[in-house]
Amino acid sequence: MKLQCDVEVVNRMLPSFGIRNRGKGVRAVLSIGKHVDKTSHRSNIYMMICTAKDRAGSRYKLKDNIEKFFTWFVEEGKATVRIKEPAVDICLSKADANSLKNFLSAARLADRGSDASSLPLSTLTPVRARDVEQPKKKLSIVSKKDYPLTSSFPYSLEQLQVSYCKLSRVDMRMLSLKALRKLDLSNNHIKKLPATIGDLGCLSELILHNNHLEAFSEALCLSTLQRTLQLLDLSQNRLRSLPAQFCQLKELVNLKLDDNELVCLPFHLGRLSSLRFLSAAHNQLAVLPGDFRKLSLENLDLFGNPFVQPNPLDHTMKLTFPLPLQELATRAVANLRLPYGPHLIPAHLCRDLEVAKTCECGRVCLNYFIKTAVSMNLHQVSHTVVLVDDMGGTDAPVQQHFCSLSCYSEFLDKSFQRGIR
Repeated sequence: MKLQCDVEVVNRMLPSFGIRNRGKGVRAVLSIGKHVDKTSHRSNIYMMICTAKDRAGSRYKLKDNIEKFFTWFVEEGKATVRIKEPAVDICLSKADANSLKNFLSAARLADRGSDASSLPLSTLTPVRARDVEQPKKKLSIVSKKDYPLTSSFPYSLEQLQVSYCKLSRVDMRMLSLKALRKLDLSNNHIKKLPATIGDLGCLSELILHNNHLEAFSEALCLSTLQRTLQLLDLSQNRLRSLPAQFCQLKELVNLKLDDNELVCLPFHLGRLSSLRFLSAAHNQLAVLPGDFRKLSLENLDLFGNPFVQPNPLDHTMKLTFPLPLQELATRAVANLRLPYGPHLIPAHLCRDLEVAKTCECGRVCLNYFIKTAVSMNLHQVSHTVVLVDDMGGTDAPVQQHFCSLSCYSEFLDKSFQRGIR
């Protein structure tokens, strides 16, 4: 039985001499195995701790020699084993929780004097230098020949780059790296992202530049990435759209969507209140969503999109008279700000309410409206704007919805009055 973790051996007698322990663990390999005492010539079970400075290891007898186990934080990979003789506390940290539990279980059995044949014992031999190196935080692989096929990724990784390796899918071994904060899979052939990427609870940067992605799933938008993801690079892929739930990624600060095939941006993009850098150059955007006005950016790049020339008279009419009862009811729920959920109203109505449009009058419309496009200077939402076209313009068309004919007529009157002036 072996365990890799950080270890601090605390001598309980030192405080009585006015000496303090260093208070910091070092990387070590712990083993439980048999050793023959030189004096008694008897075989006993010991715990051996090997570090970079002491690769031969220090041994501690286990049978009837453990005073107490402290396991309050074992789920966090921490525990303490209090040894009777010598009077030391062996403090363990940064261990895999399951491996730590198994190791402590074996130590308990050894302390009770269980039959050695029932214990998962190891040979107590000096360790290799690489076994006691400090855990690796960062790994960069930029060649297929360097990609690990038989060995696993270091569990302690916080930053992992795997580029130019022709990966067609995400290696599931990466998804067990629970400390991962930055994952860079740029310049591969990945077509689909597994929903389990959302289980990486610390992930703040996800870089997928230059792959073959055709979709970004709803499941990822509703995962723990909502609370952690700050940078997302989806540039140079094959995306045509993003799900409405994309706007649940509310911690996003930097979003890169350049060189895709996007024909529209998420309707409620304005809900990304933390977003400061947005680039969606060289897509197929004809118009921006109405929620775009709510953004507050530092840098915006929409160059190279086929934006339409807005004309208030060009509109799409999706109104019937009278309005269907379902439309009236859902408008009432939204306008009166009534609480709703799938336990109160049908699930499909909840989905409709999530993509409700706001009229210029402030009221809400869902499936029945009049839609047109109006021009907006992008400096209204961003401090720095990359020119929209080769003509030096910084204006772009933004969708505008109207809940009724009267609201649309009032908008046209104001537009003509501004035109006359």
